Amino acid sequence: METKNREKLLLIATGACLVLLLLNWLVISPLLAGWHRRADHIAELRKSLADGAMLLRRKDSIRERWDRMSTNALASAPTVAERQLFEAFDGWVRESRVTEGSFKPQLKQTDDNYAVMECHAEVTGAYGAIIRFLYDLEKDPMGLQLQGVELTSRDDTGQQISLGLELSGLLLPASNP
Repeated sequence: METKNREKLLLIATGACLVLLLLNWLVISPLLAGWHRRADHIAELRKSLADGAMLLRRKDSIRERWDRMSTNALASAPTVAERQLFEAFDGWVRESRVTEGSFKPQLKQTDDNYAVMECHAEVTGAYGAIIRFLYDLEKDPMGLQLQGVELTSRDDTGQQISLGLELSGLLLPASNP
């Protein structure tokens, strides 16, 4: 009779293990997975809330920067923007007394919200004139970004220097928010 009790006990223990395994698969694991998903979602929402609060604290400086960018951006019409860029370039050349080599603007349409006028330009002159040209370019309020600069000596003594520039200017649509 003891063997029958052992068999019953083993069957009961095996059944209990199967019930616990099924309980784990069907109830506990999905509940834990849902709990982790909710915890991750809560963490994501808290981060989003903190980012929003930071943006609200910086709202004045962000608006000021946007106003400066939109004020100093090139005109929304590509031909007018090209003319603005050429006139500014011509002014920098006259002020610094360098010799203009080439000036090649090209429009890069990025999306509906803005476009970029990229320009490759070359000038030559003495070291001081090149420095003055770069100074005039940088102090100009026009919204330009200097992408690249290449300096090359045109003679053995380094008296004549060639300056290659890559500039980009922002074009915003006429109806700014």
